[in-house]
Amino acid sequence: MYLSNKKTIMFITGAFINHSCWEEWITFFENEGYKTVAPPWPYKNETAETLRQSNSNSKIASIRLKDLLDYYTEIIEKLPEKPILIGHSYGGLLTQLLLQKDLGSAGICMHSIPPSNLIYFNFSYYRKIWSTFDFFHSRKKNYLLPFKKWQYYFTNQMCFEEQKATYEKLVIPESKLVFCDIFSNSAKIDFKKKHAPILFLSGSEDHFVAASIQYANFKKYKNIHSITCYKEFKDNQHFVLNQQNWECIAAFITNCLEKIT
Repeated sequence: MYLSNKKTIMFITGAFINHSCWEEWITFFENEGYKTVAPPWPYKNETAETLRQSNSNSKIASIRLKDLLDYYTEIIEKLPEKPILIGHSYGGLLTQLLLQKDLGSAGICMHSIPPSNLIYFNFSYYRKIWSTFDFFHSRKKNYLLPFKKWQYYFTNQMCFEEQKATYEKLVIPESKLVFCDIFSNSAKIDFKKKHAPILFLSGSEDHFVAASIQYANFKKYKNIHSITCYKEFKDNQHFVLNQQNWECIAAFITNCLEKIT
């Protein structure tokens, strides 16, 4: 699979969502000549239905940010080249952190959860995270995002039928601890450090990570010897991977990669 001269893309899934969300993206980029890999998070290599039925699975509840970084680092180090990293939501934050470790040839951060040293100064986002999760109950238990929150925070630009279909197909239990960690030093970015090219993508209708937060994330990077780009898509929600215009976004990424890699 990895013997040609084409670049490898690693898709990095966000929280709450099954890794099968990348199926159409894998087909698109492989048709463009890329090799692809989209590993599930630890303990999540099952269908969304199966994972929801075992919602009491304590192994998922134990996942931490450091575990994910170690996990993706191990996978990347087994590849014959540094991959292009394409991460969505929490996967966007992981993309930033992995690039900081010089583990990617380029990074696409789609609607990224911001790093901790950006959240410190954004109290509205801090409150949003705490309102999304049930942090007042045990953090040793998994958390399944309610359908109403999926509608408002992730799929607000979809019709009800699409919201319901994507929820049933993709939404899975999540670790509360992994979201606690976005406020820790483990989620901190050194914005002055030299890095591989990064493209930030946001949506004007994103209710979970507002375009203004994503733009602030982009603007914090200060290394003049590194490429950092930003693009906001009109009418895009937080969960853009299955939104109607996803192919336009994928094509935009392809064009950018041709210029920056």
